[in-house]
Amino acid sequence: MNNRAILLTDGLLSTPNAKTAHGLIRGTERYTVVGVVDAPTAGQDAGIVLDGQSRNIPVFASVDEALEQVDSVEYAIIAIATNGGVLPQTMLTDVKRCIEQGVSIVNGLHEFLNDKPEIVTLAQQHGVQLIDVRRPKSRDELHFWTGEVNQITAPIIAVIGTDCALGKRTTARLVREACERHDVNAQMIYTGQTGWLQGGKYGFVFDSTLNDFVSGELEHALVTCWRETCADVLLIEGQAALRNPSGPCGSEFLVSGNARYVVLVHAPKRTYYDHDPAWGRIPSVESEIALIRAYHSEVIALALNTEDCTNEEAVTYQKEYAERLGIPALLPLQEGVDTIIPVIQSLINKVHAH
Repeated sequence: MNNRAILLTDGLLSTPNAKTAHGLIRGTERYTVVGVVDAPTAGQDAGIVLDGQSRNIPVFASVDEALEQVDSVEYAIIAIATNGGVLPQTMLTDVKRCIEQGVSIVNGLHEFLNDKPEIVTLAQQHGVQLIDVRRPKSRDELHFWTGEVNQITAPIIAVIGTDCALGKRTTARLVREACERHDVNAQMIYTGQTGWLQGGKYGFVFDSTLNDFVSGELEHALVTCWRETCADVLLIEGQAALRNPSGPCGSEFLVSGNARYVVLVHAPKRTYYDHDPAWGRIPSVESEIALIRAYHSEVIALALNTEDCTNEEAVTYQKEYAERLGIPALLPLQEGVDTIIPVIQSLINKVHAH
């Protein structure tokens, strides 16, 4: 893999809005990330800014500084997630500068660069690509739900959160990697632009898919993946949350995707959806588990997002939830997710026993 890329974060690297950058800093099979442009954290290592782990990815104050110091950059990735997927005006300067330097732009937002005539003209002048990851598929490329998903015998696990921006994709990826280390063939279905940017082969971008075809695209990704990879277990990256009013989402994975098992991601210290009291309180984990059970699916583990927690608090929450719920409580970033492996292996054995 080459595809050497820098990440553009518009000064948001140390905030949840840069979750696309965070995912790519943690790992991608599609690109080689060689730098991040983020003025407030310039001079540091992007991994240190993210979670204290050095990853040899320098942060630069400007596009010019990045391109001067890093050789042969092919792509600049707009690596933020904004409300409604709007491109901040402040980023256009960086985008234009990259194009002028012969760097192609990869855009994961809903606002498409290919719809901006001056950007298109500039890209043509400099012979670079504009890749809008979220551009919807044409009607003839979309699939309608057929029921084929019911032929899949491998366990299907959805990673669902009690809110947005909790680490569902990261948790799913960590579970896939842990399975790999234990010789379990786990495959992940991506459902967002970052999953594609990280190199996902099977999936679709949920929030830019025409509503009538969401269930069919999900089914098509699952069935194709299972048939082509002979997966022991299929993981679905969740989106938003079952009861977040800005984008209630997740029932599709349980109903249309036939995910009979769930890893639930929860932030114990987060009180309101998207931290906004006007959006309402996040219900208890027990109430979310009961709702998932009403869909005939079972929560097999709880993964904790420990934002605003000290290490001691994180471990206390972990113990409390494990005792209260009787399922593994994971601290994915601190300890990894290996304690879920015996649970997954028992689900696979159950299939083989039948």
